[in-house]
Amino acid sequence: MLKVNDLRCEYRMNPIGLDVRSPRLSWKLESDRRNCMQLSYQVQLSHTPDFADIVWDTQELKSDQSVHVELAGFQPAARTRYYYRVRVRDAVEEASGWSDTAFFEMGRMEDSTEWTGEWITASISGEPDTSCPRMRKCFQIVKPVLAATIYATALGLYELHLNHARVGDTYFTPGWTTYSKRLQYQTYDVTHQLQSGDNVLGAYLGDGWYRGYLGWNKEREIFGSTSALLLELHIRYADGSEEVIGSNEEWSAAPSAIRMSDIYMGETYDARMDTDWGDQSGCEWSPVEVLAYPKNMIVAQENVPVTKMEQLQPAALLTTPQGDRVLDMGQNMVGWMRFSIEGNAGQTVELHHAEILDHEGNFYVDNLRAAKQRIRYTLHGQGVETYEPHFTFQGFRYVKLIGFPEKVTLDQFTGVVLHSNMDRTGDFACSSSLVNQLHHNIVWGQKGNFLDVPTDCPQRDERLGWTGDAQMFIRTSAYLMNTAPFFTKWLRDLRAEQGEDGGIPFFVPDLRSSTSQGWGDTSHSSAAWGDAAVICPWVIYEMYGDVRLLKEQYESMQRWIAYIYEQGENAFLWNTGFHFGDWLALDSKSGSYVGATDIHYVATAFYAYSVSLTRKAAAALGKLQDVEYYDELHRNIVKAFRDEYVTPAGRIAVPTQTAHVLALQFGLLETSACTRAAAQLTELLKETQNHLTTGFVGTPYLNPVLSDMGRNDLAYELLLQEDYPSWLYQVTQGATTVWEHWDGMREDGSLWSADMNSFNHYAYGAIGEWLYRYVAGIRPDEQEPGFKKVHIKPHPGPGLEWAEASYESMYGNVKSSWHRQANGVLELCVQVPANTSAEVRLPNADRQTIMENGRLLDDSPEIQVLESSGTHVDLTVGSGNYRFIYNIIEGEGDEHSSTLFTENTRK
Repeated sequence: MLKVNDLRCEYRMNPIGLDVRSPRLSWKLESDRRNCMQLSYQVQLSHTPDFADIVWDTQELKSDQSVHVELAGFQPAARTRYYYRVRVRDAVEEASGWSDTAFFEMGRMEDSTEWTGEWITASISGEPDTSCPRMRKCFQIVKPVLAATIYATALGLYELHLNHARVGDTYFTPGWTTYSKRLQYQTYDVTHQLQSGDNVLGAYLGDGWYRGYLGWNKEREIFGSTSALLLELHIRYADGSEEVIGSNEEWSAAPSAIRMSDIYMGETYDARMDTDWGDQSGCEWSPVEVLAYPKNMIVAQENVPVTKMEQLQPAALLTTPQGDRVLDMGQNMVGWMRFSIEGNAGQTVELHHAEILDHEGNFYVDNLRAAKQRIRYTLHGQGVETYEPHFTFQGFRYVKLIGFPEKVTLDQFTGVVLHSNMDRTGDFACSSSLVNQLHHNIVWGQKGNFLDVPTDCPQRDERLGWTGDAQMFIRTSAYLMNTAPFFTKWLRDLRAEQGEDGGIPFFVPDLRSSTSQGWGDTSHSSAAWGDAAVICPWVIYEMYGDVRLLKEQYESMQRWIAYIYEQGENAFLWNTGFHFGDWLALDSKSGSYVGATDIHYVATAFYAYSVSLTRKAAAALGKLQDVEYYDELHRNIVKAFRDEYVTPAGRIAVPTQTAHVLALQFGLLETSACTRAAAQLTELLKETQNHLTTGFVGTPYLNPVLSDMGRNDLAYELLLQEDYPSWLYQVTQGATTVWEHWDGMREDGSLWSADMNSFNHYAYGAIGEWLYRYVAGIRPDEQEPGFKKVHIKPHPGPGLEWAEASYESMYGNVKSSWHRQANGVLELCVQVPANTSAEVRLPNADRQTIMENGRLLDDSPEIQVLESSGTHVDLTVGSGNYRFIYNIIEGEGDEHSSTLFTENTRK
């Protein structure tokens, strides 16, 4: 049995509004046989779902490619839907049937289609500047409609309504981008929302990121001072004619019930002002104004949109010592509260949001700084009314109720979780309930902070796309969810924000065009933060095999390297400028956020790392001259690093955990110095009773380095520590997301300074990568990226009896699970998806005792032994499910560290 399923175009199922000139198709194979490899494929495209009008047929092509398949020579037409299907033949000549039909629909494709709609804005006399206007257009349909599509964008945020129903299920459109250079539009199929006769199309406009509060300087209108709408409704009639209804001077505007809506501050809604979109008497509609504003920066939606992802019911209704009534959602979440209430007209209720209660059990909002996170709702007084916000989101676990009736029930309230609609791809579980909760917290940190951009935190007056946080967490995030479209859009903004000198802002999108959010004289180009320009596209390439994005970003990667090269007098040391260093490390001086590791040591280490990755990118793209250049540059940087920071005896001159971790992780030391650095790192950990002191820079690499240097036992000990400082300390304190500080909440209940103390900050959640890549052992291959070739190299360690992980790759599900059985036996179960192969390592295996599905290894001809050493056996296998059982060789070290620290091969 051979099947083709899960058809996707540009990572998405049945996308509409694509502006990609050459859309890429992907599919997965399903087979009941092992070693299933695709030999050939055939793709057909049609204008109709029954394929009566085939417009493209590849015929049978000999190729094993099933991911990111471009249709050579195919040129899609604007605003056209294409249905497609796929069938394949495998290596033993078994043929599949046709797959289920999927489709993709092209967007406006700007080179061939100009906007006819105009930017329109509302200027309503007497309305406060913070109110959210609404606009409408009434029109008639007098003949049968074949299809109808809306293309819309805004300066600010917009919410569309057609014939009294909301259009689409997406929120915070058009998203946050580098507005002056890139502004997304969205596409909506509204065929079934039109009706014969009278129709009314309307839109709310909100401030959003464009003109609302942004940053910690309490500033508004950073990107612009006027919100505006741009829209076109394209109607195709059954008789072959077409009509376009665009935003123009014929639209009208009126006040709305949304009196204020701001991402930081919350929303104020007066339900007494609610009127029907078609109402001619309830409020006064006035003409809109046409705004002269460019359209040449408009691009199609690139990432997955923000949607409602799940709903949570409150866990409890509390009364605090101060007498506040507070809902406990049981989970630190991001989104908003939907609630129902019945009362008198003019009665006002408020919801205030907080992440924690203080040590006395009272509602705590000091760490929100200037962000209010308050919802204020005034009732219209006509029975039970239900409300949820429009253009704001909150980060919270606790909700204080103000003005509600004395008797409320939990079922009146629902927590609505919103984030970018990324497919969940990874799952992990093990024998430790605390580690499982840590994994849960990491997942929820990503949910809370991947809302259109990768933010640092979702609650205080910040919520910015910090580049350093993003690069530190990107690989973990790519295990947990399909982040390729999400980071594709963000990296294009990063490229757009990159300075003429190649420098990278601290956060993307940047605010520096009109306000200084920097430190000292700079707001850009810190080591490890700016390196996101190199690290992020490389990780997406590794995890998804996305050559196109790597090619797009390659020049940006080069420009970042060139920027560093020009800093200071020594082109091979980065020893100038401002750097965040090992941010929030525990070895920092009193009153400092920067750890004790020399900032220029960190900068030069990341300089070498980014050059090594750019060299790899050049090789992947076939740029051989660039490979030679970056090889030479990397050698010079490594030499300069050793001369500056490593003594002739091989000792690292910077005595911190992070310094040793970075040198080992990035392959900056000679073999003898590696051995000494590994021993010294062990000693540094011993000085802290095997507790970490690392910050944002060192923490992501600490456990991988320990596992690779043969101290997997230490890595497990760090993971399983429950006292401060540790990952599980936060769990024991009741955390449901990852904190910004190791000690955001101390054992005595006291709190870190309120000026910077987020309880939903994903950076330290980068330990998730180690859980997947090392504990379970699932990792991609640089030479055959995107899991075309799978590596399964688990690292069982002390303190866990079993662990299991799964990862839904572009080819299918990869699984790895190990269980310690009685009498020193280990069971390893592996799943390898069709059209891939895998190298599997059986750790600490007695070669003679290995059984696979009840057969001795030598009796399984489809399994090839690559290497058999004293401490492991390496195998190569094809697709399928495998169950290995063998006796464990006790007391042996983890020797596969011996070659890794002198070659940058891990990341």
